[in-house]
Amino acid sequence: MNEIEPEEQQSTTNYFRDRQSTISDEGKRIWVYPKKPKGKLHRRRWWFAVFLLTLLFAGPWIKFNGEPFMLLNIIERKFILFGQLFWPQDFHLVVLLVITGIVFIILFTVIFGRLFCGWACPQTIFMEFVFRKIEYLIEGDAHEQKKLNRLDWNFEKIWKKTLKHAMFFLIAFAISNTFLAYIIGIDQLKVLITDGPLPHLGVFIALIVFSGIFYFVFAFFREQVCIIACPYGRLQGVLLDDKSIIVAYDYKRGEPRGKHNPLENRDLTSKGDCIDCSNCVTVCPTGIDIKNGTQLECINCTACIDACNAIMKRINKPSDLIRYESEKGIQQGQEAVFNARTIAYSFVLTVLLMVIAILFTLRTDVEATIVRAPGTLFQEYGPDKYANIYKIQLVNKTRNTLPIDMKINSEMGEVVLLGRPIIVEAGKVSETDFMVVISKDKLHSSSNKIEIGLYSNKKLITEYTTNFVGPNKLDKHPENED
Repeated sequence: MNEIEPEEQQSTTNYFRDRQSTISDEGKRIWVYPKKPKGKLHRRRWWFAVFLLTLLFAGPWIKFNGEPFMLLNIIERKFILFGQLFWPQDFHLVVLLVITGIVFIILFTVIFGRLFCGWACPQTIFMEFVFRKIEYLIEGDAHEQKKLNRLDWNFEKIWKKTLKHAMFFLIAFAISNTFLAYIIGIDQLKVLITDGPLPHLGVFIALIVFSGIFYFVFAFFREQVCIIACPYGRLQGVLLDDKSIIVAYDYKRGEPRGKHNPLENRDLTSKGDCIDCSNCVTVCPTGIDIKNGTQLECINCTACIDACNAIMKRINKPSDLIRYESEKGIQQGQEAVFNARTIAYSFVLTVLLMVIAILFTLRTDVEATIVRAPGTLFQEYGPDKYANIYKIQLVNKTRNTLPIDMKINSEMGEVVLLGRPIIVEAGKVSETDFMVVISKDKLHSSSNKIEIGLYSNKKLITEYTTNFVGPNKLDKHPENED
């Protein structure tokens, strides 16, 4: 078999580098009619999509301790992630999460290419496994859709188009309501539905607008989201290299192409395994030819892999002429999906996820900030004690109102409140003043570290370390005096 380099292979088909696959020479949009995909990978993607869609639509209904399991209430700045309540005071965790997320995306893309786009992206999941499935069900496969669109407006075309677009909008409306439930909670959404649109006209109008946007995206804009609007698709050109795992055509094995002749033995000819059947093109949801190499439009959906494997099985050739592989692996003629770099980067990704998990696990229910009262030093408290005055700010990150008690986590001294007992309401901030009183004989310097424990219902919830100031003469020890 002759070895053909990518440049030689693509010399006559470089048109794809000059324009997008969905734009004609006249600059008009080419509507994509992908053939209904089927195969092993498509079935796996289907079950994974069912799993993700179930999580999405069931999420608002799942409750933990009487509250939503997931809530992203931007309006009230209240967030619940996997049953854990977060308030604006946890913003530093959000920043760390965003930074870690960016690093994760970069490393993940460098290793696995656009695996996320093909398997877990909401645009792909809804387009390929919801809206496109409905389209296949009502209008038929690709050739039937083309035939229907070429027809004049008759009864068949009217009822099929009307039913399809009505279902599209209803699903878009359901998606909008689901996202709203994640923001305001399912109970509040039930109230809005029960009251009707008029008492909540603003919310209802917003729902219709967002439903219209979703409907437009999945009924008309479609693959253009991935090609034009999605920033992640643009980033891949910067992040991918010849070691990244992508959906790739093995040109070493497939070239030179030649039509299949069942009467000839391809192993005895100069022909490669590719029979140029174009099945990989007809199933592509973005209309590209994967044999031209990595392209901006490719979302790694694996439809071309299944289509090619079906042809290879039919002509008694090994499968995976198109497969998950790196460009370097194809150039070297060997499978190199799991190499040292892949394993190392995967380890880093795992560590990043563990760091985030640890940060969220170590997050305390009550956040305390203790500072000495401005402009104050120590003062005598009776004949044998010194006292320092402090201010404490408490942030209750739980769902319950908490009574707070404080004490020194040693027998050095005691805490004296300068006001009413501390009670912090759920999600609220409370401030108060208190004194720390310590016997003179317990102090050995002008600055003493003390640890204050915060308790609620006799349970330690957090600890805080601060300084207790005494007179300078305490720095002199008796054994150093003349």
